[in-house]
Amino acid sequence: MADFDPEQFEDKYANYFPELQQAYKNAFNRMNDQYDSELVHAIDQQVLNESEPFYEGDGEFRVELPDDPHGRLTGVVVDEERFEQILEIHVEEIEAELQRVFGFA
Repeated sequence: MADFDPEQFEDKYANYFPELQQAYKNAFNRMNDQYDSELVHAIDQQVLNESEPFYEGDGEFRVELPDDPHGRLTGVVVDEERFEQILEIHVEEIEAELQRVFGFA
């Protein structure tokens, strides 16, 4: 992997697409092993597919979610509190994986 360049991350899909895919995949695999796979898959496909990772500086990343994440969920019955809990954990996993993949962790 090439050295991470914050300016290059502004055009992340052109410059870092394989690394982004790897970070999201690693987080998904870890979540899928630990939590309800049907819910994790639904979150991945219906919410996180529209998320946007941002580099915050100092090796920190932030994942911005689309509006109304719970409202986007279909095909899975889960109360909103449980959904929010699993989504928050999943986002934390993605942010940690972004740090790892880009050499900050």
